Amino acid sequence: MTINAKTNDFPIEKSSKPKSRTDSNKFRGLVLGWILPIVLLVSWEAAARLGLIDTYVFPAPTIIFQKIVEMAQDGTLWGHISITFLRVLIGFFAGTFLALILGSFVGYFKWFEQLVDPLIQAFRSIPSLAWVPLFILWMGIGEPSKVLLIAVGVFFPVYLNIVSGIQGVDRKLIEVGKIYHFTSFQIVRRIILPASLPSFLVGLRSGVGLGWMFVVAAELMGAGQGLGYLLVVGQNTYSPELIMASIILFAILGKLTDALLKSLEARALRWQDNLQNQQ
Repeated sequence: MTINAKTNDFPIEKSSKPKSRTDSNKFRGLVLGWILPIVLLVSWEAAARLGLIDTYVFPAPTIIFQKIVEMAQDGTLWGHISITFLRVLIGFFAGTFLALILGSFVGYFKWFEQLVDPLIQAFRSIPSLAWVPLFILWMGIGEPSKVLLIAVGVFFPVYLNIVSGIQGVDRKLIEVGKIYHFTSFQIVRRIILPASLPSFLVGLRSGVGLGWMFVVAAELMGAGQGLGYLLVVGQNTYSPELIMASIILFAILGKLTDALLKSLEARALRWQDNLQNQQ
């Protein structure tokens, strides 16, 4: 890697991959990604129709899909999805913001890591459900306690990846920056941030995944609406199709948000000369 002494910038080479090849790879990836879900659904439906599984506790996909359609038609589905998505969104941004601030200081300043990191690692070992009674005691069963629980779940993977990304920056790159008289701000902006960006984006994807997991625990705290609430309703009314419908909706929403972040990651890291960008 070379540095342009006049502009103090790293030259970025444009990818020479043809657009048609990129589109072909995307289409192939889309097709391959649907193979296993389709095989699973077809096998599941066949097993239910042939009586190989007990449909009372494990309903067929068509029954589950019918339940989702019924909720969509009577309008209740969109309210449950929107409130759950809003909780995850607010908790995700709150947890990410705090992780970005603390992780940057911990990763860059050794003394701050020695001061703060041991306590954070101790908190990371606490199970998610252990926070539930404490948050209810502090804030009741309203929205703040639910959002805070989600933010806690998002915080730790984002924090760990930010710290790891910053501390993993090659020291030689920083030395080269100093040779070209980069200021501390320029070293952070032009060397440390780009070098730690891949790890940070992986942390975001891990964080949003845990956000969807923690929202279930959050919505068990006396929620009156949301996909987690539907799980409780399905359990109390002995409706396995409602429980399965809620689980599938969680899977779909989680996959969509992860795909969005993965697309953002691919766009932000197109400058990397790695195996992923060459395929």
